[in-house]
Amino acid sequence: MPTDSITISNLGLDQMVAAEVNGRQNGVRNNPAWDSAYHPCPEAFADAATAAGPVQKLSDWNASLIYPDAPRDIWLYQTPGGISAEPANLLICNDGGWYLDRQGPVRATRVLDSLFGLGQIKPTVAIFISPGKPGHAVAGPIASYGPEQAQRSLEYDQLTPRYGEFLFTEIIALAESTLGLAISQRPEDRLLCGVSSGGIGAFMAAWHFPDQCRRVLSHCGSYTDIWGGHNCPSLLRTNPRKPLRVFLQSGANDVNSPFGDWALANQTMASALAWAGYEYRFEFGTGGHNLHHGGALFADSLRWLWRD
Repeated sequence: MPTDSITISNLGLDQMVAAEVNGRQNGVRNNPAWDSAYHPCPEAFADAATAAGPVQKLSDWNASLIYPDAPRDIWLYQTPGGISAEPANLLICNDGGWYLDRQGPVRATRVLDSLFGLGQIKPTVAIFISPGKPGHAVAGPIASYGPEQAQRSLEYDQLTPRYGEFLFTEIIALAESTLGLAISQRPEDRLLCGVSSGGIGAFMAAWHFPDQCRRVLSHCGSYTDIWGGHNCPSLLRTNPRKPLRVFLQSGANDVNSPFGDWALANQTMASALAWAGYEYRFEFGTGGHNLHHGGALFADSLRWLWRD
């Protein structure tokens, strides 16, 4: 699939709105003025001389044993020129369509093309994975948002190892068999990324499986009380330090809802990472609950996380 043709509609996290609680809206609102300073990073605008890596789409993939009856779209990307005999680096993006969209704030494959062309990253496979799309009701704290958003929360927001098992036992094997190549087994070569609930989902997968992945990029992560995510700072403070490198991003206008205050939650996570002696970076800006600031930082984030 030509990557220039990839456009994902309905990207706004502000679509997630339900009934009021205590007289306040129970959802996400974004004001463009909050993010007016943020634009896609320069690497998202690859010039004509920069080769583009291929993208293959698996539509409505529904062979999971861990999340059955939840079809989802998956896109598989490779840096241009094919993968050498050396196993490839791996990037997995939750809510993959939002990161992949060529008109969106991140434009991840363009950034990967640019960084690879500049010799700043090794040959890389990227998996852009969407949450499941069940045709049935899904129970949980945000069931009122509808089955797709409830399924997304079930997968991303829980603190159990289940989503990590899904990625590391099913999805990586699927990518390797589909692309016919080997992905590096070194956890330092593997990076999990996500926004909002996808951010905490990335963090918890690495937390439970540091033998599988040790790099995390979290945009406006939902370290709040949806499925108990507000306990993440306590996990960091009360457990032996794990060999993770973590990049957090949030903003002063991040969402504030009955589930918690995202800006405060991300500051609390940063404080816990610092206290526990983790290798981390925290970028706190003025933006809302979206990928604009994260997109502006995306190339820099990858360079920092994969710098050695």
